[in-house]
Amino acid sequence: MQLPVQVTFRNMERSDALEADVRERADKLDRIYDRIMSCRVVIEEHHKHHHQGNLFHCRIDLKVPNGELVASRDPGEHHAHEDAYVAVRDAFNSIQRQLERYAEEHRGDVKTHEVPLHGRIAQLNLGEGFGLIEASDGREIYFHRNSVLNVPFHGLTVGTEVRFVEEKGEEGPQASTVHVEGKHHAVG
Repeated sequence: MQLPVQVTFRNMERSDALEADVRERADKLDRIYDRIMSCRVVIEEHHKHHHQGNLFHCRIDLKVPNGELVASRDPGEHHAHEDAYVAVRDAFNSIQRQLERYAEEHRGDVKTHEVPLHGRIAQLNLGEGFGLIEASDGREIYFHRNSVLNVPFHGLTVGTEVRFVEEKGEEGPQASTVHVEGKHHAVG
């Protein structure tokens, strides 16, 4: 963490043990994502009630590149947060899940599926095993016989609608995979 963890106690006495627990949990966050800029934790005791024990609230603010993550755990009707340690644990569990998602997105771990492009076969050279697709945007995309996946190459005809995934080839754009559209395609 770039700045030391800040722990604030409101409406309650400072607790060395609770603060140590907070700092240990914050260190674990730093191992999940090492670019956390700051971490502020506020533990607050709500006013005492006549029919129940004291209730605790914990709020965590993490500053990360390009944003801020916040977890706030209020005491619920079920009074699970009558223990400050439970409120802290629940808030840290929440912020950890948020931080894991944030870290995945910023490391590029989140899978994105490229939408296949559409077009029609414009030219075929059956003898040499290649063809050209006229993409829906008007460009011509080269493809090799080995790129055709769901029908035999020799079963293709000019005008057949296809989906394809484009990549950069040695001599320009080419289709890495070509799928014939529709259920009724020629098989030969």
